[in-house]
Amino acid sequence: MSTEVTHNADENRYEMHVDGELAGFVVAEPRDGVIVLPHTELREEFEGQGLASQLVTAALEDIRSRGEKIKPTCAYVKRFLTKHTEYNDLVA
Repeated sequence: MSTEVTHNADENRYEMHVDGELAGFVVAEPRDGVIVLPHTELREEFEGQGLASQLVTAALEDIRSRGEKIKPTCAYVKRFLTKHTEYNDLVA
C-alpha cells in the first residue's frame, strides 16, 4: 500500500491518496494569520488503518516547515494533539 499526502492549496486542504485513490483529507483554512483545522475526513473503506493519524502528522509537519501556527477546531485533531504533544508548539 502506497500513501501520499499533498497540500491542495486551491481546496484549502491536505489530501491523502492511497495507491492513487483519494482516501481522505484534513481541511486547512488560512485565517487571521493562522491555519484553522476544522475538519478531518477519511473514506469509510480506509478507516481503522492508522491513516488519519498519518494524514494529520504530514499536515502538521508541512505547516511547521512553513513556520505557521494552527487553530485546531476539529475534534480528531484536538484528540491527536493530546496524544502527540510534540506538536503543541504549533497551536496559536
